[in-house]
Amino acid sequence: MVILGLNYYFHDSTACIVVDGKLIAAIEEERLNRDKHTRVFPQMAIDRCLKIAKLNYNDIDHIAISIKPSHNLGKKLVHCAKNLKSFKPFINHEFVHAYNKQKGFWNWFKYHWNSKKEGPQVHLIPHHFSHAPGSFFVSPYEEAALLGIDGSGEWATSWLGYGKGNEVKCLNQSFFPHSLGSFYEAVTQFCGFRTSYDEGKTMGLAPMGDPSVFKDEVEKIITVDKNGQLHFDLSYFNYQNMSWKRCSPKFFKIFGEPRKHGEDFKKHHMDVAAAFQRVLEDKVLEICDILHDKTKADYLVISGGVSLNSVMNGRIVRESKFKDVYVMPAAGDNGTALGAAYYLYNGILNKPRNFVHLDPYVGTSYTNEEIEKVLKGAKLSYEYHEDICEKAATLLEQGNIIGWFQGTMEIGPRALGSRSILANPAFPDMKDKINAEVKFREAYRPFAPSAIVEAKNEFFDLEVEAPFMLKVCNVLEDKQSIIPAVTHVDGSARLQTVGKDLHPRYYNVIKKLGDKTGVPVVLNTSFNIQGEPVVESPTDAVRCFFSTGLDGLVIGNYVIMKN
Repeated sequence: MVILGLNYYFHDSTACIVVDGKLIAAIEEERLNRDKHTRVFPQMAIDRCLKIAKLNYNDIDHIAISIKPSHNLGKKLVHCAKNLKSFKPFINHEFVHAYNKQKGFWNWFKYHWNSKKEGPQVHLIPHHFSHAPGSFFVSPYEEAALLGIDGSGEWATSWLGYGKGNEVKCLNQSFFPHSLGSFYEAVTQFCGFRTSYDEGKTMGLAPMGDPSVFKDEVEKIITVDKNGQLHFDLSYFNYQNMSWKRCSPKFFKIFGEPRKHGEDFKKHHMDVAAAFQRVLEDKVLEICDILHDKTKADYLVISGGVSLNSVMNGRIVRESKFKDVYVMPAAGDNGTALGAAYYLYNGILNKPRNFVHLDPYVGTSYTNEEIEKVLKGAKLSYEYHEDICEKAATLLEQGNIIGWFQGTMEIGPRALGSRSILANPAFPDMKDKINAEVKFREAYRPFAPSAIVEAKNEFFDLEVEAPFMLKVCNVLEDKQSIIPAVTHVDGSARLQTVGKDLHPRYYNVIKKLGDKTGVPVVLNTSFNIQGEPVVESPTDAVRCFFSTGLDGLVIGNYVIMKN
């Protein structure tokens, strides 16, 4: 049985291929069309997934799409009736946009199949079922509490449930405009960033501020009831009117003037970011307590755009009653392509669960021959190294910043050692140097460490593993001066633990660096510059290498140096 999973209604268009319950390939369209967070139909991703799976369109049995536009239609219409000034943008978003997306899909469908009867069966999976239940079916847990949190998907903004085996049960939902995702979008816009795009910048800014300054005021905005449902004081916001301006005049009166894009940060911007981040964490922890009391489950599966807030996830690991948390590597809307496919396979078709999504390396890959062809075509000087990990570790030991292009591309927003920029975290000025000369981004933004799993407890305060870089922990106090380039101002780090079996080449370069320096940890950031998607191909890698301050490019078994 071949299932094509699709996300294309919102941002981060993605396609995946699942064959007899096994994930064969999953690719975000942005990696191929080079439009970050693209919303276009994932035609290129579909074609590439089919190529990797060695299938064609006629092999597809089912198509699972992570949206059902008619879902919760009554709730949408009631909201519109109560908010007539939002009537036009509401109609545009909920009907015109939905119609155009559906029309585009069916035009594509008819191009490949003459009719619905001849083509694969199409399934519209509600968005939040593609999030939490879909993630549960690929989690390592037989039984778990389920939590989906985002801006909005068919009007739902949070989804609380319980899963066991092939069965999932919804316990409660919150609905727009009572939305933690929209709440965080508002402060993101206040800080001068783009919404549904730069929320990670807000999370990184928060430790620069003092949450206590505005925390009492921000806490007034959100109430979590005994069932885990969210209730907001909407007088602080304007997003409920379908306006691109997320904050109301009251917001500015209380929290101060917003930052304009490109301006310096003032103290109140950092303090407001800190308060919103802290309250987000606190409220989600309240929900986790309610979920644990209702389900008695040992484990939690969390998904949706808000689940990419790795600082929040770290607190869930440390402070909730759950033993551990599963957040799949593409936990935002990109991952709903996978979630829709698995909700169909396990939840609707009731097929046995036979796959656990612990391997994020499910994209494209390139052979040495393909890489060398690109390097020769660009008339570049390069060296071949049989032991490429030894060479890369030597370059890192010397203080070089390298582009690292190896193996099969990862899925999700975090570079996990296949399409990464690497550096030695022991150099105190390395963070500032990479921000200024390579990534061209704000100086305060931190970088993440990747450590071999055996060294986790030597450097970091984290009891569980974090292979997808989605759980922030503390750097041990006596190690903060040893790895200063990956220690944030509050002593935290967004750790990735690296196992030998999952990515042997990445593991080996970190271990060899450790053998040379005594510190088996690297600074790892995504192989791109600000505003661009992570590189996908050797051509992308070469272009990024020569347009940044990278010292070297380690691509396959080849090395290119600028000096």
